[in-house]
Amino acid sequence: MIERLDALIFDVDGTLAETEEAHRAAFNQAFAEAGLDWIWGQRLYGELLKVTGGKERLAHFIETVLPDPPRDSVALIKRLHARKTEIYTALIRPGAIDFRPGIADLIAEARRRGVALAIATTTSRPNVDALICAVLGEDALAWFASIACGDRVAAKKPAADVYELALKELDVQATRAIAIEDTWNGVRAARTAGLKVMAVPSLYSAGEDFSEADVVTTPEHLAEALGWA
Repeated sequence: MIERLDALIFDVDGTLAETEEAHRAAFNQAFAEAGLDWIWGQRLYGELLKVTGGKERLAHFIETVLPDPPRDSVALIKRLHARKTEIYTALIRPGAIDFRPGIADLIAEARRRGVALAIATTTSRPNVDALICAVLGEDALAWFASIACGDRVAAKKPAADVYELALKELDVQATRAIAIEDTWNGVRAARTAGLKVMAVPSLYSAGEDFSEADVVTTPEHLAEALGWA
């Protein structure tokens, strides 16, 4: 795809693993614990995922879906999201989830070839740590030269901020790195940052427009698309 590959930059939710159902369950549990009758079904959640970031998703839901939005929505969103993160990280434990087929092998091959690894995601750092530690072990966090999360930047995807941060921390030119994404928002963010993009549509994003991606494939065929197989 490119003449010289120095880094692979991964999105997390839907890309590394099919985590969105765990996120949805965590949101619903947080709502129930707070005495709210909100229930995010799969169809509604699929629509809400078009808004990147958990707190932003909650705000969008309150502002556009609820007929009678609560007055203290800012404080409520903060409390709900904090509790949701606690629930999610407890759900993502060793043996409870795995990476999508081919992802762990791709990471291992990149390390063998000396290609740097990074994360560029809108999710928060505890969620990233929980997933990587659950699947690869705590030591694997050190394999990633940059873990750029949504709470570290001014604007979330489809803005390019997290990718620009990852490239800065990698000290790698965009023309020498490839992003791996599962959504239109992610593809747009990576392209805006000047990256080539490999799209791996996931459970919730399968029907999205991936025409801006350089490659659209499945996780188990990423190595082949890179010429590594």
